[in-house]
Amino acid sequence: MTLGNIVKQYRADNNLSMDEFAKRCSLSKGYISMIENGINPRNSKPIAPTLPSIMKIASAMNIELDELLKMMDGGQKVTLVSSKEPEKKGGVVINVLGRVAAGVPIEAIEEIIDTEEITEDLAKTGTFFGLQIHGNSMEPKMSEGDIVIVRQQDDAESGEIVIVTVNGTDATCKRLRKYRDGIELISNNPSYEPIFFTNEEIESKPVKIIGRVVELRAKF
Repeated sequence: MTLGNIVKQYRADNNLSMDEFAKRCSLSKGYISMIENGINPRNSKPIAPTLPSIMKIASAMNIELDELLKMMDGGQKVTLVSSKEPEKKGGVVINVLGRVAAGVPIEAIEEIIDTEEITEDLAKTGTFFGLQIHGNSMEPKMSEGDIVIVRQQDDAESGEIVIVTVNGTDATCKRLRKYRDGIELISNNPSYEPIFFTNEEIESKPVKIIGRVVELRAKF
């Protein structure tokens, strides 16, 4: 029996919505949906739940981890955390967003397409979310479908890669270059010209930094 089938049955038996069960687990609704469907929409491959996630689900169902694993009975692959690397235990799950609209708080966005785990040490340094890359402006380093891990912040240093909203449109990923009279947003792909905004345009459009990219998780 797969973990997804077990979760579905538990929710049905206890009259719980997916959102209610996700909150009990301290996991995202999108991640629970992926577990129940058994497919990762990012790559259309079977999902392999991590051990920390399964532990949270077992706790939400008020059963022991061993009991839940026995119920699964090999029906679904589990991503285990090696006991030889204790520093990697206890990863923190963050949501991966398909898009970020300007003016919408990150925590209010419902288009959650996946989840990723970051280390507890990194999680302690701020609030994080994942964002799926669209387009080819950041190639060759970042390609369509890649995931970037982003720390929420409204400013960054010159040279850093940031997530920016411009003129009320969805967020874009660009390298930031600061000048005394404005900023420049630079693509990795030389086919795209840098975009310069004066200090006045930054205020009037507006141009807003919503986060800094701290990690790239590229697909293969």
